[in-house]
Amino acid sequence: METRKPLTIVKMKKMKQDHIPISIITAYDYPSAKLAEEAGIDVILVGDSLGNVVLGYDTTVPVTLEDMIYHTRAVTRAATSCFVVADMPFMTYHGSVDSTLHNVARLMREGLPQAVKMEGGAEIASTVEACVKAGVPVMGHLGLTPQSVHQIGGYLVQGKNSQQAQKLINDAKALEQAGAFAIVLELVTESLASYITEQVSIPTIGIGASGSCDGQVLVFHDLLQYGPATNPKKFVKTYANIGDHIRNGISEYVKDVKSRNFPQKEHVFQGELELSNDLYGGK
Repeated sequence: METRKPLTIVKMKKMKQDHIPISIITAYDYPSAKLAEEAGIDVILVGDSLGNVVLGYDTTVPVTLEDMIYHTRAVTRAATSCFVVADMPFMTYHGSVDSTLHNVARLMREGLPQAVKMEGGAEIASTVEACVKAGVPVMGHLGLTPQSVHQIGGYLVQGKNSQQAQKLINDAKALEQAGAFAIVLELVTESLASYITEQVSIPTIGIGASGSCDGQVLVFHDLLQYGPATNPKKFVKTYANIGDHIRNGISEYVKDVKSRNFPQKEHVFQGELELSNDLYGGK
């Protein structure tokens, strides 16, 4: 397989200028990240969505910094040419600047991503600016911000009225001004996501937003239907249904074990001597 040159934030900004879409996928472990990279993905996001997808929580709120370090480290061991972004989990970047920089430093040093992602707009702009000044690339996240799901009243489409729309526009510009290198727009109305994309000089990454965004991100487990059967999401396109293949494969394994069809002769090992009961102290 041809070795790709590592992607950088400078190259991503150039991709926006040249209208080359950026492909992003979430991944939370070594094999998923390795497969994504082999498939040609540009960016891997180690999202705190691992709380829902991998750890079984109802929201991303319980995800800890230790969780993010652990999973990011697994992904970065696999990814050699992809740009890896890791989420800062709930309440790890809302305290003092010193506290935030300490947490960011831990994730960068121990997880080894190339950048971090933070949810929020103008209210975290000073935090983003401090991280950027410290040398840490920051990706923003606007629209539906899962860490604030209890505050915003659920997983709802954002920007449907003029007040919401203006706030999102202002927030995007505040993040750009603070030095963010890209912004995820999640569950933002199509026209608003397109408008924001035109108004900022940094790439926008859509998820349930607009095809006009500079890139798109989907969750590994969603696009491959890998996991428990759940209600389909409108913004997800299924590219493979490996969940059914896995369930069927395990079901066949269970049947073979129960019927003693597995293991068969080709699955076991023979020694040079046939063992007798005498060898076990038998008579």
